[in-house]
Amino acid sequence: MTTDGKPLDIKICGLKTPQAVAAALDGGASHVGFIFFAKSPRNLEPEAAGRLREAARGRALAAAVTVDADDAFLDRIVAAMGPDMLQLHGGETPARVAEIRARYSLPVVKAFSVRTASDLAAIEPYRGIVDRFLFDAKPPKGSELPGGNGVSFDWALLARIPAGTDYFLSGGLNAGNIVEALRVAAPPAIDISSGVENAPGVKDPALIEAFFRAVNDARKHRAA
Repeated sequence: MTTDGKPLDIKICGLKTPQAVAAALDGGASHVGFIFFAKSPRNLEPEAAGRLREAARGRALAAAVTVDADDAFLDRIVAAMGPDMLQLHGGETPARVAEIRARYSLPVVKAFSVRTASDLAAIEPYRGIVDRFLFDAKPPKGSELPGGNGVSFDWALLARIPAGTDYFLSGGLNAGNIVEALRVAAPPAIDISSGVENAPGVKDPALIEAFFRAVNDARKHRAA
């Protein structure tokens, strides 16, 4: 539960195998994510994601994660996968986000990279356009990935955003730090990818299970 009594949304992102999807769903994920970005070790073809997401129907929402995708690629993803939402990790402008949202009539999550408090100001032009924000750490120098780098940022910065802002907390989360992340940021939702992998792009069902145990421990501690 979050501090306002609402259930904590948990998204396991970058899934590529039936075993990883099953572990996420069995653990209690509210969302599962599939990545469509050629430079990512978690990249999938839309048709493969469409087959994997079938297990989530009726159990969790499926997100299609893209980076500055054009309409033709988004058309293919939506047709092949049938996502419940679109997650945008590129430099999409407010106008582009509005265009995508209208074209597909799907909820949109927009990701922002955070290092300092000033980075949070970038969300303001998107208010009323996106359905939820996602806050991730800025990529380390040399990385070609906008997310999934296994690095975190100062979660205390999120105290500066207006109350009621709906977002996923992402970036460097794992079973070892999730209790502290939930204590400091008290986010309405969390998103994890590399923190449940034993190699880049390789989800480990045991690590997924351990992560959910840690989240449940944090919930019990908060309730106490």
